[in-house]
Amino acid sequence: MEDTILVTGGAGFIGSAVVRHLVRDGASRVVNVDALTYAGDLATVAEAAGSPLYAFEHVDIRDAREVRRLFQTHRPRAVLHLAAESHVDRSIDGPARFIETNVLGTFNLLEAAREHVRALAPADRDRFRFLHVSTDEVYGSLGETGLFNEHARYAPSSPYAASKAAADHLALAWHRTYGLPVLLTHSTNNYGPYQFPEKFIPHLTLCALEGRPLPVYGDGGNVRDWLHVEDHVRALLLVLERGEPGEAYGIGGRAERRNLDVVHAICDVLDELRPRADGASHRGRIAFVPDRPGHDRRYAMDPSRIERELGWKPEWSFEVGLRATIAWYLENEPWWRRIRSGAYRGERLGVLR
Repeated sequence: MEDTILVTGGAGFIGSAVVRHLVRDGASRVVNVDALTYAGDLATVAEAAGSPLYAFEHVDIRDAREVRRLFQTHRPRAVLHLAAESHVDRSIDGPARFIETNVLGTFNLLEAAREHVRALAPADRDRFRFLHVSTDEVYGSLGETGLFNEHARYAPSSPYAASKAAADHLALAWHRTYGLPVLLTHSTNNYGPYQFPEKFIPHLTLCALEGRPLPVYGDGGNVRDWLHVEDHVRALLLVLERGEPGEAYGIGGRAERRNLDVVHAICDVLDELRPRADGASHRGRIAFVPDRPGHDRRYAMDPSRIERELGWKPEWSFEVGLRATIAWYLENEPWWRRIRSGAYRGERLGVLR
């Protein structure tokens, strides 16, 4: 069997980082599977597109027939499943798409993978892996102390988190019932280049650049653990190659910050790199707005297992990573201007009416 890796959601933020890394590495053929919904953008994989190791399939994972065709055509050695609807606020406005993509889409992939594995030679069957990429949000909200680990109780708060929790349970059930060699990962909040502007760090950065108010939900005291996307990619590939089927691995950046502190840090970097014309600090545009319904107070993931068993550790400090990320948005204004003029204009989402 040719060493082919199927990456679902490969035109999204994390998926495109995986695709770029794999193509640069040159050890595997990479098939990027993406429906190119509002957050999918082939510009994110432009550097990989000319490689003979790269192929693109415009497929929606909700389409079971097309998903089966992918496996029959490309006969992958592994699947990295990142395709998902992922924005909490959008899940509040329209939960149906999250159930269809994150639950039914995952089911379609698991069934197609099960059929694919049954037809493989024994040696190829032993090598096959299915990595389901999930989130720490399936565990709900932490108190002021402690960390989630791989044995934490599921307690999703949002439609997004509930859809990912359901997909997790399906993936593990396909391992336990059918023997499909499934691995799970749960990561904390990612940030870095090419992140769609609806997410926290790019949204606040671009609001500042556009001279808009910088919206902070509630009192700004919600805490998140931040993980640079390149650190996340390294972790995913380690789990794919060396993880134990049937097991889950938590991936955290050990970089907890209050949302308000992150906004302050964004403003401070912009005060240096792109100061306001009037000489005032970008902090002056911070505006507290009504909180998101069901907003979890704190997430943080204990990465001890992946550190201990697979030798992974985050390489990016939050301060260095944030500065590099903001600089990337400053240097790539045509990319985000195109998005802000069409697919997402910075409007508030997830407000109950």
